[in-house]
Amino acid sequence: MTAAPSAGSCVVRGLVLFDFGGTLDADGARWSVRFHAAYRAAGGAEPFPAFEVAFRASDRALERRTDIGSLGFRAMVDAQTALLLTGLPDGAQLGTQAIADQFYATTLTVVRRNEELLAQLHESYQLGVVSNFTGNLELCLKELGLMRYFTVVADSGLFRHALGCPGVRPASTPAWMVGDNFESDIRPAAALGLSTAWLAPRTSKSPEAGLPTVRLTALPQLAKVLAC
Repeated sequence: MTAAPSAGSCVVRGLVLFDFGGTLDADGARWSVRFHAAYRAAGGAEPFPAFEVAFRASDRALERRTDIGSLGFRAMVDAQTALLLTGLPDGAQLGTQAIADQFYATTLTVVRRNEELLAQLHESYQLGVVSNFTGNLELCLKELGLMRYFTVVADSGLFRHALGCPGVRPASTPAWMVGDNFESDIRPAAALGLSTAWLAPRTSKSPEAGLPTVRLTALPQLAKVLAC
């Protein structure tokens, strides 16, 4: 977990924590769903249920790489694509380049759009990232040009540590958690007293009454919620 001095000298109105995958880089779409779209566009034939099994295996294999902490975002996408294709029946027939290129390009489009929101919020809020990742999140955020907006970066299991990190926020300052995964992002944040913004399709039903605080279908909608 890393904390950095907050930029700007304006009065801080609160703290906003974001998940990364599916939130800062997509409008609630999981990596497996987005990789499957790229795979099918490249000529892959496996339906999503079978594909997701292979994708989860590639997740575990990626985490086991001894060099994972040194991989930037693009290198990680390339590595996961190669691992994924080894687990698919038609993987050997498909090139990794086209799949990795599409996933990377669609991610960058959303990241650049969402950067406008982060720059806007950064004027009056402390921002942080609390996300399940593979040990290279800071490096990925730096490569994507986003690290400069965040005061704290932590693993999702470290909500309390993120909130208590020196310089992050006074106890009385309002705090939000924004994420696409109800169980990993929304429920634990709410249990700690944070307001929650769930980024999910309109058709997704909340598994718990009274949660989240607000629903989002696209991340830029958060600006209106926070009235910034």
